[in-house]
Amino acid sequence: MSTSLTSKKPPIYAVLSDAAVERHARMTAEGVYNLAAFEVFWQQRQQYLEEAGYLLRPRYRLDWRPSWIGTNLSPRYCEDSILPMGYQVMDATCIATNELVAIKSFTNDTEELQIAQFFSTIKDPMNHCVPIHQILPDPFDHEKALMVMPYLRPCNDPDWTTLGDVVDFVTQTLEGLTFMHRHRVAHCDIATPNIMMDARPLYPDGHHPVRLNFAPDGMHRVTPLPRAGRLIRYFYIDFGLALQFQPGVTPTALGRVGRDREVPELSDTVPYDPFKVDIFALGNLYSQEFEKKYDSMEFLIPLIELMTRREPTQRADAEQLLLKWEEIRRDLNKSTFRWRLAPKGEPAIERVLNDTVAVAWHGINHLKNLVG
Repeated sequence: MSTSLTSKKPPIYAVLSDAAVERHARMTAEGVYNLAAFEVFWQQRQQYLEEAGYLLRPRYRLDWRPSWIGTNLSPRYCEDSILPMGYQVMDATCIATNELVAIKSFTNDTEELQIAQFFSTIKDPMNHCVPIHQILPDPFDHEKALMVMPYLRPCNDPDWTTLGDVVDFVTQTLEGLTFMHRHRVAHCDIATPNIMMDARPLYPDGHHPVRLNFAPDGMHRVTPLPRAGRLIRYFYIDFGLALQFQPGVTPTALGRVGRDREVPELSDTVPYDPFKVDIFALGNLYSQEFEKKYDSMEFLIPLIELMTRREPTQRADAEQLLLKWEEIRRDLNKSTFRWRLAPKGEPAIERVLNDTVAVAWHGINHLKNLVG
């Protein structure tokens, strides 16, 4: 965290009145801010993880005492009141590098682990599968393990703002899909929540791992830099439903699984090709996130059409789609990549105003880059 950030005074919204201080003191004493049951799981492993080189937030230390006690600060804006996003994944800091990581608890000896580790061994610029830093045995449950991965942020938070952002996202996700399919792995659960990004270039001073729009202190709001001109890398995560097939084996699957419920061939009784399901799901993602939301997305329509045909055998495969996309991208005018994404139905007067603001911000950020 930068010096300027740590020296900031608490914002007015984080400071309580005397009556509110008394009320929150009673709530604290009554256990309102105590660890939830699923958090105790991580508190029990805090010392083990620290010895392994990973530091959990202060809330999970055995000697934790709420930092707001004896102050006029709202617990809501104190970092150690913030719960994790879910029970299965915990954020931590790698002691050696001071970088955020995510630690996932899972049942060991699963296909998810085997596939994730398999992809982590392959050095390829088209590999957009989340890398695995380390697998730690669970100190209390021999049937579980702790998977350490880089900390990643949702791919659409902050939202895409320029046409170039869309082009970069489509390029990387198609590369990643082609890479997986070349290695005979079908993800089987492609959806926006399962594609994340390394957003560090957007937040040079960092952000809180749970309260995403706040600084690491959880108190001060932060504004991201634009994606344009910065290297943002996207990753597929969560291989819990993934299937790997040996060469020569016909790929088939059963079950109505995955987040995308619009895939037409999903069935509990009729086998289907999971690679074609991946194709449909990614094409549907492009449709929902871009083509249906923003104007000037006509260039995506031929690609989406090839990916979302109702008859699976009529869909292009990943290799063909990547070639088609490279052809589409070559025909795009690069000067349009800085264009602001305009929501469909945006009133004309709003569009003029928003375009003007976008141009001004682009100029400011370009100037900042020039002066360092």
